[in-house]
Amino acid sequence: MKHIVLIYGGRSGEHEVSLRSGAFIYRNLKKGGFLPIPVGISREGNWFLQHFAEEPADILPLAEETRDRISLTPGEGLTTADGTPVPCDMVFPVIHGTFGEDGTLQGLLEMLNLPYVGAGIQSSVLGMDKICAKQIWESDGLPVVPYRSLSRAEKNSPAWKERDFFGECSEALGLPLFIKPSRAGSSVGVTKAVNEASFYEGVENALKYDREILIEKSIAAREIECSLLGNRDARIFGPGEIAPSHDFYDYEAKYIDPDGAALLIPAPLDETLKEKIRDTARKAYSSLKLNGLARLDIFLEKDSERFYINEVNTMPGFTSISMFPMLCAAEGLEGPDLIRELIELGREEFELKNELIYKK
Repeated sequence: MKHIVLIYGGRSGEHEVSLRSGAFIYRNLKKGGFLPIPVGISREGNWFLQHFAEEPADILPLAEETRDRISLTPGEGLTTADGTPVPCDMVFPVIHGTFGEDGTLQGLLEMLNLPYVGAGIQSSVLGMDKICAKQIWESDGLPVVPYRSLSRAEKNSPAWKERDFFGECSEALGLPLFIKPSRAGSSVGVTKAVNEASFYEGVENALKYDREILIEKSIAAREIECSLLGNRDARIFGPGEIAPSHDFYDYEAKYIDPDGAALLIPAPLDETLKEKIRDTARKAYSSLKLNGLARLDIFLEKDSERFYINEVNTMPGFTSISMFPMLCAAEGLEGPDLIRELIELGREEFELKNELIYKK
């Protein structure tokens, strides 16, 4: 298994993050002896085969050349504009957020019968949808950050004019509040609301990114993260801790500002609490039927040992300041070996799916 099609870019608000994550994957594929075949997806959703004149550094370029336009054909896989097949033993889709991490790309790859790294359709859908994930975790008795939800349809209904939604949320959850799109990542579309005006501004902003949003209680908390790896029995790396220098761990702090946060690996926690967090991470992974890899984010109250699951990322960042690969490396699983294990997990999952019978 040599030819690894590395898909990066994409239509989501996390396009730039994907270019940075793609550079890490590309370098470590080459270090691991694989032949990376870079395919960039433009912001408009067009696929292009890439040719690099020199070794990419911290970000993968994405050229849009008509002659290198990629076509996807069920039964044939990937081909260039002139019909030349693109060699592919495995796909590594390092696309974050919408149209990459939400099950859509996974469904397309399965229609093409191509093996791929990371979560399958079902677990991608559940992992991406924060409201669905919370509902499942709650039903399994796992602690989640208290929240309320709102759909665009509810907001556009006649009843909305008579509804004091700010009053409902502030009374139930207190102030300040965090408002998020249900299906977005990397803190895209997130607002911290401190009063009624900023609350409704945040609602309008979040609804630009998704048709359903959630409003979460603000918790004075430490931000704890675990990396998980595996198809059924997850290996846990961490926990680590993020100490943001920004007001909260926003997009800039995560990906742009090298001083946006201090990453504490391992997290300074006592061993009993660490094990409780690791056990919760393992259960949360299993509860959503996750496979491949994920990063689980947990809020630990500063004045107690009470903690809550915040969210899960099924294709976490692989940038130079991303927690997922750093936690793995801290426990001995460096870049090339990490990539190799992810490819092996993808191969294993593909072979299991191909054992199933789809006709009578």
